[in-house]
Amino acid sequence: MSETRAKAAKAGSKEARKLPMRDFSQSLPMALLRAREAVMRQFRPSLRRHGLTEQQWRILRALAAVDAIEVTELARVAFLLGPSLSRIVRDLEARGLIEREVDARDLRRGLLSISSKGLKLIAEVAPNSEAIYASIARRYGARKLAALHKMLGELELSMGGDVDLGENADD
Repeated sequence: MSETRAKAAKAGSKEARKLPMRDFSQSLPMALLRAREAVMRQFRPSLRRHGLTEQQWRILRALAAVDAIEVTELARVAFLLGPSLSRIVRDLEARGLIEREVDARDLRRGLLSISSKGLKLIAEVAPNSEAIYASIARRYGARKLAALHKMLGELELSMGGDVDLGENADD
């Protein structure tokens, strides 16, 4: 790099670029993503040992909480876009972890539910998952963690509550 270009690059540094907005490190979406990544880093090894991705685990957890759910509603509650959900559902169904049936009231709609094999897998993962939660609570503080959950719920409600699945729902 020539000396002139090096000086120009240095002139384009942070001091030279005053943006009319908060610093990137102070961005709320980025802070939430950094925190999510720090938390998920704790869970990924356990999920991998059980042959699961984060998205597959979210689907199994969501299905375990209901008797059956429409595909579009599952996409909403698991924060996944349709094309990703279709691919993941196909894989989980092929592995026998979930079941699909046609809605008797509307034959165009499919209902998904977790299979007994899926419930068994959740039971296998659960002890380690709970141990990870306990570790997080010890490291961060149980009261602070409960307060954080409460504050995040309040933040979500203050933003309109029902989150729209945007471009980055799968992230």
